Amino acid sequence: MKDIRIVFMGTPEFAVPSLRALAASGYRIAAVVSQPDRPQGRKRVLMPTPVKAAAEELGIPVLQPERVRRPEAVEAIAAYEPDLIVTAAYGQILPKSLLDLPRLGCINVHGSLLPKYRGGAPIQRAIMNGETVTGVTIMYMAEGLDTGDMISRVEVPIEPDDTAGTLFAKLSEAGAELLVRTLPGIIAGTARAVPQNDAEATYAPNLTREDERLDWSRGAKQLYDQVRGLSPFAGGYTLLNGEVFKVWQCRPADGPGGGADARPGTIRAAGGRLFVAAGDGWLELLQVQPAGKKAMPAAEWLKGMRLPPGAAFGG
Repeated sequence: MKDIRIVFMGTPEFAVPSLRALAASGYRIAAVVSQPDRPQGRKRVLMPTPVKAAAEELGIPVLQPERVRRPEAVEAIAAYEPDLIVTAAYGQILPKSLLDLPRLGCINVHGSLLPKYRGGAPIQRAIMNGETVTGVTIMYMAEGLDTGDMISRVEVPIEPDDTAGTLFAKLSEAGAELLVRTLPGIIAGTARAVPQNDAEATYAPNLTREDERLDWSRGAKQLYDQVRGLSPFAGGYTLLNGEVFKVWQCRPADGPGGGADARPGTIRAAGGRLFVAAGDGWLELLQVQPAGKKAMPAAEWLKGMRLPPGAAFGG
């Protein structure tokens, strides 16, 4: 049963546990397809994707087409004669010619409980929206955006202090375990696929710069969820004296005392702690990054600051 030929398609760290689980379980991975290497860091060094690095470690051939829809890319994948294509956060939409290629179909490890949070940023947006439960769904792929029939799913709680980083790690491991449990039924033809209810669908588009902007008129809990849904990959940002000021960690707080009617964005320091007025209370900033500086504890930033009366964040 495990002698089927699998082509695995994935790019970021989220997909690595699924690839490793397939290999550890004895499945025959004919090839791995990942996004092209991209320059990273200030020095713009060309770096392999996490999936490529894992595949090379496992001794699996890697393809990195710029556009998987191009005929030459489809032909290169078809040359491996896959019985099944498994994708996990690959990052490109597969054309019908690829979806129709393997006899067992194409399946996807998706980081949400479909039909909620279809799209490219389901993990971040679940946190940003204040959800307390999410999960992983394994589904047959279709031409629409995460619209295929669902095969299996597992729920994962979102803890109050989870960030996008911690939840990515939890869901990637949960997805790998679910994939290994689900594959035997797919191969044997006994897996029962359930259509999604499109009326219940919600969407999780990729994050934009606007999603990172902190609107201090929002509630403290909403701002907290926004920041932890962005961390540690982007963080939230505001403006201070016209310059970008990033917030990496924060939490709702009782505030510095007094000033209950402070306008949103008002900055207060008390006892070495940094507070900002939100729309319905106070947020304590724990880790910040002023323009041109590295991220630092808010207490460290305050040591070198003399905040004038009425100081406020904006933007």
